Amino acid sequence: MSEQPRRRPAAPGGKQPKPYRRPKKDPVRILAFEALRAVDERDAYANLVLPPLLRKARENGDFDARDAALATELVYGTLRRQGTYDAVISACIDRPLREVDPPVLDVLSLGAHQLLGTRIPTHAAVSASVELARVVLGDGRAKFVNAVLRRIAAHDLDAWLERVAPPYEEDAEEHLAVHHSHPRWVVSALWDALGGGRAGIEDLLEADNERPEVTLVARPGRSTTGELVAAVGEDAALPGRWSPYAVRMAEGGEPGALDAVREGRAGVQDEGSQLVAMALAAAPVEGRDERWLDGCAGPGGKAALLGALAAERGAFLLASEKQPHRARLVERALHGNPGPYQVITADGTRPAWLPGSFDRVLMDVPCSGLGALRRRPEARWRRRPQDIEGFAPLQRALLREALSAVRVGGVVGYATCSPHLAETRVVVDDVLKGRGAAAEPLAAELIDARPYLPGVPALGDGPDVQLWPHLHGTDAMYLALLRRVG
Repeated sequence: MSEQPRRRPAAPGGKQPKPYRRPKKDPVRILAFEALRAVDERDAYANLVLPPLLRKARENGDFDARDAALATELVYGTLRRQGTYDAVISACIDRPLREVDPPVLDVLSLGAHQLLGTRIPTHAAVSASVELARVVLGDGRAKFVNAVLRRIAAHDLDAWLERVAPPYEEDAEEHLAVHHSHPRWVVSALWDALGGGRAGIEDLLEADNERPEVTLVARPGRSTTGELVAAVGEDAALPGRWSPYAVRMAEGGEPGALDAVREGRAGVQDEGSQLVAMALAAAPVEGRDERWLDGCAGPGGKAALLGALAAERGAFLLASEKQPHRARLVERALHGNPGPYQVITADGTRPAWLPGSFDRVLMDVPCSGLGALRRRPEARWRRRPQDIEGFAPLQRALLREALSAVRVGGVVGYATCSPHLAETRVVVDDVLKGRGAAAEPLAAELIDARPYLPGVPALGDGPDVQLWPHLHGTDAMYLALLRRVG
């Protein structure tokens, strides 16, 4: 006699309960969830976590190009809009957001992004998110996810913003913070750096939430833009906006698959970084031009371009980096450079060279990274106002050592990927005027940097330069050029 399948006991009233259905595993959403958990648990960066996850999924046969594109959008879109989605989710639950388990919040945020930030149909967004919750959280918490997402689905993004953000006239900074998903203190700092005006700040915050293009750099003497265009495909490549060495990958793609990038003859580098290196190389020096220094060289992008430009003039480049693992990245970036160079592991505030040894010095200092929020959207949620104060002594010490390292008549480039005034003009002014503990005024003068970024508009009144995502399509790089005087 064959064995009969067992059934659950009948429910009260005689109704037979529905048989248990296993949750459907969606590899795209599971991968996106894993990436968000890594960002949250390990303080990882999505641009470092996501590529190996995608590569593994493709190797396992789980993903095609469309799947990879969707997973990327889910991860980056959720991180960029985290502040807005947190406000919406808070309005849909009966407890403080901090009391929601982080994995549950990640699933809710992924669902909110699908509902409010993509064209995925409402039913599909809710059901896919609930299935994900069943897989990674269990059936009990999946019911909570389902209830919250159904409340979110009752309104579109514009309607939610009307509900959760204060009117601009009542609290402009908080209004912008919620609408554009930036911490309030970051909105305030960016607004100060811009100099006021609603249009400018809204344009900047919107640009921070856009997906940046992949920009390549053809390192002079090692590759050409023509080679990169041919490798990317003429239909998929655009010329750089400002740099003669830049090629933009209009349709995205994997730059690491290009021969020139894999061999180190070209690299991935934002045009803002290219312009900084080019401006330092173009600024006139008095006398010889034979020895160049990159004093904070890791991970090596600017050093590789500087090394190539130095090689064209027969100049030597010393690339110094404090962290050994980053120094190895610099060595890899410079490998094969046509001119003489050396990579050393050294602290730029305790130099391994004699004063006055160099004709040109680049000091691209560690900073908050507020100028690269397009590429690292999670950074805006990790940084705190006190972090700016923490960087200040190091930034001043590095600029002072750069001015000590350059000879009289030579040029220093002070650069940082942050528009925060406390990391840009205030640092330069303090060093030049000798402000700070045990500091003395240094014999140096500011050079107008604008002529050395030819063709780039909206560079302000000078003499320093601040680039902007919404005006220049670059990261918000800052550059001050200083000449050492006797």
